[in-house]
Amino acid sequence: MARGWESKDVESQLESASVAQGTSDKANKSPEQIRREQERKQLEMSRTRIVNSLEAATNPNHRKSLEAALAHLEQKLSELN
Repeated sequence: MARGWESKDVESQLESASVAQGTSDKANKSPEQIRREQERKQLEMSRTRIVNSLEAATNPNHRKSLEAALAHLEQKLSELN
């Protein structure tokens, strides 16, 4: 039983160390870098949603609209890189 508690303690120490490392990474980034990363994540999530919708779309006009939105998002993503 003591062994189980010991392994949980080690696990919690590893988690707290990774959280501390993640916090220090954010502290080293400028507000502009953080903003760009957030914008990139949002664009990537939107892109994923549109790609999924495009796979299911059957109406040609809806597909055309989704393809235009996808092209726009890909352009915005390339500008961020």
